[in-house]
Amino acid sequence: MDIKLDPSRDDLPLMANTSHILVKHYVLDLDVDFESQIIEGTIVLFFESGNKFKKQSSSTEETYPSESNEACKFRMPEPCHIPVTNTRTVSSKVGYNDFVICGKGEKDTSGKDGNHDNQEQASGISSSKYCCDTGNHGSEDFLLVLDCCDLSVLKVEEVDVAAVPGIEKFTRSPKLRNQIVRELVALPADRWREQLDYYARCSQAPGCGELLFDIDTWSLQIRKTGVQTATDFPHAIRIQYTTKPQGRSVTWTSDQSGRYVGGCGHMEYPCRFQNASATTQEIIPHRVFAPVCLKGACQETLLPLIPPCLSAAHSVLGTHPFSRLDVLIVPANFPSLGMASPHLVFLSQSTLTGMSQFCGTRLCHEIAHAWFGLAIGARDWTEEWLSEGFATHLEDVFWAKAQQLAPHEAQEQRELRACLRWRRLQDEVRNSPEDMQVLRPNKEKTGHVSDSGSSVIKHGLNPDKVFMQVHYLKGYFLLRFLARRLGDDTYFSFLRKFVHTFHGQLILSQDFLQMLLESIPEERRLELSVENIFQDWLESSGIPQPLQRERLAGAECGLVRQVSAEVAKWVRVNRRPRKRKRKETEEVLEKLLPDQLVLLLEHLLEQRTMNPRTLQRLERTYHLSEQDAEVRHRWCELVVKHKYTEAYRNVERFLQEDQAMGIYLYGELMVSEDARQQHLARRCFELSKEQMDRSSAEVVAEMLY
Repeated sequence: MDIKLDPSRDDLPLMANTSHILVKHYVLDLDVDFESQIIEGTIVLFFESGNKFKKQSSSTEETYPSESNEACKFRMPEPCHIPVTNTRTVSSKVGYNDFVICGKGEKDTSGKDGNHDNQEQASGISSSKYCCDTGNHGSEDFLLVLDCCDLSVLKVEEVDVAAVPGIEKFTRSPKLRNQIVRELVALPADRWREQLDYYARCSQAPGCGELLFDIDTWSLQIRKTGVQTATDFPHAIRIQYTTKPQGRSVTWTSDQSGRYVGGCGHMEYPCRFQNASATTQEIIPHRVFAPVCLKGACQETLLPLIPPCLSAAHSVLGTHPFSRLDVLIVPANFPSLGMASPHLVFLSQSTLTGMSQFCGTRLCHEIAHAWFGLAIGARDWTEEWLSEGFATHLEDVFWAKAQQLAPHEAQEQRELRACLRWRRLQDEVRNSPEDMQVLRPNKEKTGHVSDSGSSVIKHGLNPDKVFMQVHYLKGYFLLRFLARRLGDDTYFSFLRKFVHTFHGQLILSQDFLQMLLESIPEERRLELSVENIFQDWLESSGIPQPLQRERLAGAECGLVRQVSAEVAKWVRVNRRPRKRKRKETEEVLEKLLPDQLVLLLEHLLEQRTMNPRTLQRLERTYHLSEQDAEVRHRWCELVVKHKYTEAYRNVERFLQEDQAMGIYLYGELMVSEDARQQHLARRCFELSKEQMDRSSAEVVAEMLY
């Protein structure tokens, strides 16, 4: 593996030797300094050694040189003095003025329904193999390597869990530290409260010897002199560290107010799918966190949407995987419209403007990730479509149910959104490298890892990938294709069965496709096979052949035809002379839904010229500057294309307040080679660049300079 990577372009290395040793639980103890923009503290890791890490011969061939091509060097850390704070507190020197809205009539029952954060599952912090081989070669020490980026590690030590008061009541071997951790990790699910209590106690135990460590670009490497196997390596260690203000893993920014059922197939843990009361809970407790300046918008737009969207998701997929939901409104420079974590969803402030549809569909998208992306994850991170394709497909289904639309209305709405996505996919294919359009780039090697468990994320460090939607769009169209082949009733019945079977597990594409095809009678498969789907949809660039045939043969829905009629009216309006004849009648324009407005503006963008008079009437007719961010984005494109100076203020506002969607506009402003537009772009970037997401800032800087 080439470890001399260009961090702006290459694949992201995941060096984890999860086959040999695995983090089973972690406890963070943090202190946050908002003035210095540094987080410091400790993390205590509890390990379980894997079944592969037994005595190995010295014939292992896979070794990795260090960046300097020298032998691995380890150092003892400098003395450090970091205060250990309570694990449930975070101190700061600057207050954060926010507010909390709880779902009306809902009680936070977390911790009472047999569910918790499931942190005893394998965590995302993984040990890894790097710099030196982590196998046992004669007398060589076992090397633990943790994935790590942009941290200053000050000290690594073994934790003396045997010194915990009362530990003798818990374990059969109170003097053997590794045995204590093994028994703690192996506690059955019905003792999870006791398990968490002992994890907390053990995390506060004193150190019993510092460990040798070294750190490089991508990893922290740790060893204990004389320990040659993962089984004998300390199973509980404490790492003291600080973050770096300029680090890529943590971004500091100001907020918007200007201030800082049956048996489960997964490992045993308290599972809501096995909890009778959880399976019938349509609406889980929920809260919204936002700065004071957005309190009104949250109360008016977001909060009323959460209960119907949660209920709709439950009606489609069943048990909510998590016991509660917090929604955090993030600042303008957050690089995406949303992101989902267990119990927590981040939503861009851009979702709060205009009518409820944009906010509702985005909320449904993130709620869908509770099942696809969190409860069920991709075993190979290159198969991003298993998360984003499912969430994109399900957002339409959830949103239609949340609105309580009649079947015909729901179908019309879904067809309209399919039309919009078809146009976006065509643009994506035309304007992106072919190798980045493939959903399964590793093909037959997908899911394969080295003997240690290490792997890479294809194009994981390429900043252009952040702005691509191919995994969302092609994944969506594949699932739409399969649902249409099976029929909605059959497909969603299967989907509930699939969730029940695979929740709590990591999967590959074939796990989903094989189970799907096995549930269809052979006479109805119509030559569908896993291999054909791989070839047509997942392992080829461009637009899949089955999708091209479908779009060419498909009839436009009523909502799309209505937009086509309105486009024709606006084309006629634009062609009329300034002074109309008296007998000439005024065009009667129809009221359009937000998605229809997006499609209308996309069609008008295809017009070679539009005069200021037409653009002014267009803005006034639909109140475009007050619409949701999707509509306003297309309006800004029109403004830029036709140099409509009266609305440049709308472009400036969008670049400042909707940064997750504004990157493309910078390019349009520069391509025009208009001095005023280029000055506008540079001025907005200068105002935003210090707070802007790093990848976004790099991409914009390339456009501007």
